[in-house]
Amino acid sequence: MIAYLTDVEGRWDKLVSFTTGNPHVSLVDGALRLAEGVTFVFGGDAIDRGAHGRRFVALLLSAKRRYGERVILLVGNRDINKVRLVTELGGQPHRLAPATSTRGELLRWTLANTMGAGKAFEHRATELHESGAPADDDAVVESYLMDLAPGGDLRDYLNASRLAFRAGSTLFVHGGITPENFLQTPHAGPAGEVAGWLETMDGFYRAELAAFDAGKRPDALLRYQAQGPDKLNQGSLVYARPTDERGNPHLPPREIVERLLAEGIRRVVVGHTPSGDCPAILRDGAFELVLADNSYGRIESGSQVFLTDESTHVRALTQLDGGVQAKVQFTVASHEPSPLGLRDRDTGQLVKARLESGEYLLFHGLSGFQVEQLAISSEALARRSLVVAQKTPG
Repeated sequence: MIAYLTDVEGRWDKLVSFTTGNPHVSLVDGALRLAEGVTFVFGGDAIDRGAHGRRFVALLLSAKRRYGERVILLVGNRDINKVRLVTELGGQPHRLAPATSTRGELLRWTLANTMGAGKAFEHRATELHESGAPADDDAVVESYLMDLAPGGDLRDYLNASRLAFRAGSTLFVHGGITPENFLQTPHAGPAGEVAGWLETMDGFYRAELAAFDAGKRPDALLRYQAQGPDKLNQGSLVYARPTDERGNPHLPPREIVERLLAEGIRRVVVGHTPSGDCPAILRDGAFELVLADNSYGRIESGSQVFLTDESTHVRALTQLDGGVQAKVQFTVASHEPSPLGLRDRDTGQLVKARLESGEYLLFHGLSGFQVEQLAISSEALARRSLVVAQKTPG
């Protein structure tokens, strides 16, 4: 059994909701406890959008040290990009940074304007204050640099993490699998098969961290995880987005799905990209894509995702159009037919999840970061024309 959580981003309340009533992972006296036989995978992005980022990183490291390979840490863009602060606060600011008189002002600008973390400075100050430590601007700056120094928790988190993880028939990455990144490596050229690709990517990541440990800025890794000029980076396992411009999820192209299936991978699990307030599941026969980002939903909680080679189980909360909250709870098995993960041919709505009531959740991304979320009965759904949720051309 694998229990999966991703994109907590410093929000302790998301961890609490993930562990509440969770039979596999619990929070006991401020520490994670795993049930016998359970592996816990954290999908990346531990910090930035809440006032408990340091506390959460420390919790993950403590769990990793206690459980070893039963705790798997992936690295997200919000985790990697903080490496820049060592040089940028050390006299080599970002090329667009305004002239500032203090490091505190520079850090505020850097977080807000180049890391998508407009309130991270204030969140860190709050966390320091709540811990009883000084919380002025200098203290906030020093806290980030201490976290990245040898022996610092964020540095240790980066060293304990990986870009991808395969467990049986499931592949975990932070961002997504796309034509631009599949079997592609930053320096070694195309890989011939998935196992070699993942091994090469891990070698790339370790080499970049070794450079950082040697006092060098890991520029290749920073480029790999960074947002591009079009706000995308589809060539990166860390930053790729498996959605269209309105946030509608789609499966990888069929040739990639077929290649993954041929190599024994029938499920890809990702975070990073918001897709409403509960996980989305997309299916093409035996193949599944699970999007479980926990940020920017109508309800921001830590959804519970449990995985075996044969089945996917999800428990979460969602808010329907009109403001009504509903519980999401379903199990879907690879060998069983289901409308889950298919798309309505006429409306574009994704059959995203099943509600505890027995109804299905229809999801549609709209312009302006808005979403449509509707409940529909199984009888009404049976009258819809459902198709595999591949990317729509154009």
